Amino acid sequence: MDDIEIPQYFICPISLQIMKDPVTTITGITYDRESIEQWLLTSKNTTCPITKQPLQKDPDLTPYHTLRRLIQCWCTQNASHGIDRIPTPKPPLDKFQVLQLIKHLWQTEHQLKTIKQLVSLAAENEKNRKYMIEAGVPTEMLVFIVTCFKQGQIDGLEEALGILNFIQIPSTETKPILLENHDLIVKSLTWVLGCEMKNQVTVKSHTMLVLKTIIEACTRSNVLELMSPEFFERVVKVLRSGITQQGINAALDVLLEACAWSRNLIRMIEANTVFELIELELSFPEKKTTELILGILCNLCSCPDGRAQFLSHRGSIAVVSMKILGVSPRAGDRAVLILSMICKFFGTYMVLQEMLKVGAVEKLSSLTKIDCASFLKEEASEILRLHFPEWKDSPCIDGFQGLRVKPR
Repeated sequence: MDDIEIPQYFICPISLQIMKDPVTTITGITYDRESIEQWLLTSKNTTCPITKQPLQKDPDLTPYHTLRRLIQCWCTQNASHGIDRIPTPKPPLDKFQVLQLIKHLWQTEHQLKTIKQLVSLAAENEKNRKYMIEAGVPTEMLVFIVTCFKQGQIDGLEEALGILNFIQIPSTETKPILLENHDLIVKSLTWVLGCEMKNQVTVKSHTMLVLKTIIEACTRSNVLELMSPEFFERVVKVLRSGITQQGINAALDVLLEACAWSRNLIRMIEANTVFELIELELSFPEKKTTELILGILCNLCSCPDGRAQFLSHRGSIAVVSMKILGVSPRAGDRAVLILSMICKFFGTYMVLQEMLKVGAVEKLSSLTKIDCASFLKEEASEILRLHFPEWKDSPCIDGFQGLRVKPR
């Protein structure tokens, strides 16, 4: 192929590759369709790359059929030199075609075929996703999931959730549906979390991502306040059984948001959330995951039952202590607050000796000597002060021999 001279007018000015679907803009310049659409849709460019004249975000692109046929003919003639033949491009999707597919979606005999077509289109390019949003596909997918829930049908669920993860939601048209029907939608998604399906990891991960999006869209509603015990049980079960990293973070985001209501804290503790979060943290997850885990644990340890569940895990104090100076300032803050609550309300001999053994006391001592947030330094000093009699013989707090327990 290196020895063949490609006609210059076959080359797209953007990709510098042979054009597969040449189209001409209103400025008179010809580009490959995919390249010019990408240029306009996924960036802040609003001008023609060659002439610098303004172009609309959704410009009129005229197919250059004659040039495309010339390119195809040239590729066929030079196939022996390693040139691949260029197939005739499919007609570009438009809003009308999407509306037709939506009609077919609700015809039982065409349902599965149609939803698979929609997945394929959503995966294809940004322009398709734009038309799908304009045609109301996100709303239709939510209605489809609710219908599956009511009918106990799982066929098509994986595809519907996949589409919702390809397409940005909530759109302007979708948000009112979410606000009016969020309770039913959340119930439906909770049901999906409990369903047994072929591609479990993908389906459960996509479900958590959709749940997170819905909850973010309904921040001013009481959607999280009304979460059922079953919801928390299923989210925790999903975390235990394993999902994608993106799905894990979405689940943790939802749990952290739910911590704002005391009744949710009780339900999360009853669902064994504290224990499962410690197990998850023991797998050494990424920084963001650790910060979310510690944020949730910090809320749950504000309850007596949460602290009791925390201490029921043999690795709890060790895993939290490791995060004081080893992850990020946010993780460190939350780790110290957790240990502070444990020491204050459950400062038994065994707990204090465990803190000494796993290095928590040493790290708290280090916090008082380094440059960190003043409130964190005060919190660490207070823990050391409160339990100085039990730890006074430890070499890690030699610098604190002058500390004494504050008079009560």
